[in-house]
Amino acid sequence: MKAKEISALYIRNFIFGVEDSLVSTVGLLSGIAVAGVPKATIFLTGVVLVFVEAFSMGVGSFLSEQSAEEYIDKKTKLIGKSFKGGLIMFFSYFAAGFIPLFPYIILGTTGAFGLSITLSLISLFVLGIISARLLGTKLVKGAIRMLALGGIAIIAGVVVGKLVNTL
Repeated sequence: MKAKEISALYIRNFIFGVEDSLVSTVGLLSGIAVAGVPKATIFLTGVVLVFVEAFSMGVGSFLSEQSAEEYIDKKTKLIGKSFKGGLIMFFSYFAAGFIPLFPYIILGTTGAFGLSITLSLISLFVLGIISARLLGTKLVKGAIRMLALGGIAIIAGVVVGKLVNTL
């Protein structure tokens, strides 16, 4: 595997881990918050989600990259690069998951709801800038794309929570 391909693997895992964590965590937290679940339940759910998903995403990244490398080369490969990619996925998902969860530690559900979404949207925008900078593309375009697509997923979590709450 060439140095550029390795860098792409690490960048892909970092961006995917942060974006997926922000969107899925805030989507879940918002969805259950609008359903009127107690703050302690929201926090517990968020912590479990971040831990389980960080591990799952890290393992999934490792297994898929290792499998792809073995498929391409038709032989068993050393696990170093795939393992490092999985670690990047794990830690990026884990760290980013606490951004939308943090407001539920310090605020009540109503205040935490809006702040969690706001922090996640700001983080998506910043991630878009970081992504564009790493890739050498237009910063504003990258930031808006990340914000818009991630924002749609967040809205989906809130809508589902409201719909299920009305049943």
